[in-house]
Order: sequence, then structure tokens, then C-alpha cells
Amino acid sequence: MRELSFRLLVAFVLCIFFGIAFGYIAAAVGNESIVHFDTAVIGFVQGLEAPWLTSIMKVFTWIGSGYVVAPIALIGFIVLYFVLRYRHQAFLLIAVIAGTVLLNSALKIYFKRERPEIHRIMDANGFSFPSGHSMMAFALYAIIAYIAWRNVKTTTSRVVLVLFTAVMIIMIGTSRIYLGVHYPSDIVGGYAVSALWVTIAISVYAYFQNKLKKTVSRR
Repeated sequence: MRELSFRLLVAFVLCIFFGIAFGYIAAAVGNESIVHFDTAVIGFVQGLEAPWLTSIMKVFTWIGSGYVVAPIALIGFIVLYFVLRYRHQAFLLIAVIAGTVLLNSALKIYFKRERPEIHRIMDANGFSFPSGHSMMAFALYAIIAYIAWRNVKTTTSRVVLVLFTAVMIIMIGTSRIYLGVHYPSDIVGGYAVSALWVTIAISVYAYFQNKLKKTVSRR
């Protein structure tokens, strides 16, 4: 019980941190005080443009699209639910992904930020803030990492898991800046709000899992 209480306390602190971070970024986007940051980062990232790098960035953007995320989530659900019989974790995965889609749609409609027009390498539709790709990348790979972490035991496996997750999240977000379809603040804001949502989802899951264990142990 003490361990769960400590974890929930840590989750609460993280939620406050991520919430404040997103609120700050959203306010800076609203009053346009983040323009210099966006311009500087875009200049640096797009200054790296090269044919071979453009091809790589397009691959990462494709990986972060709904065409890839949806099948990964579906396959993950099938494996967890029907093969491994981790049914609660299967529903956690789907809940996190579905919640991310709804949250991103609501936030885009609320903020209605237009996409950058500095240097477009590819086209994209819809509003810009927060980035759907960055939110989805963080949510998908973070929740997969959480579930996998609970089921792998070796230190090497966990290190590889963390590194893979970090690379996928960072590269998908960076690809959106490189390709000229998002401001850096769209990416960072997407990470922050997605981290907030994933932390809440995992905390709720852990709380009810603990209650379920107590109920079963009393029988």
C-alpha cells in the first residue's frame, strides 16, 4: 500500500509539472511570445536539410501517422488480450490511444493555430497546435514501454526499451519540424499534454489494479 501511495504521489507531482508546462507553452503560443524560440529551432533543424535526411524524416513522419499507429495499437491489443491474456493492459493501451486522439482533436479546435509557412517540404492539413504526431508518438510508445517494462525482467531489455522509446518519440517529433508542417512549440506542447494524459491513465490503471488484487486476496 505504501508503494502504491508513493507512486501515486509521484504521478501527482508529474501531472502538476506536465500541466504547468503545457499551460505555459499554450499561453506563449497565444500571446506569440514563443516566436523567437520557434524561429530559432526551425532555422537550425531545417538548416540540416539534405536529400538523404529528408527521406529518413519522411519515414519517421509516416511511422507517426494514423496509418501506422492504428494498426500497431490494434495488433498490440490483439496480442495482449488474446495471446498473452493481459486483458486489463490491452484495454489500457486502447484507452490511451483513443483518449489521445480525442484530446488532440479538442485542443486543435480550441487553439486553431495555423501551420508554419516558412519552408514546407511536404503538405499537411488541419490546425497546428498541439502536434498530433508528437502526441500520438509519445502516447503510443510510452504506454507500450510501460506495459513491456512490467513484463520484461532483464536490465538490458529495459535499457533497450527506454532507448527505443526515446528515439521514436524524439525522431517523429523532429521530423514534423524538419518537414515544415509544425512549429517546435507544437511538438513540445504535444509531448507535455500527452505525458499528462498518459500519466493520468497509468495512475488510474495502477489504482484499480491494486483494488482488484485486494478484492481477490480477500476471497
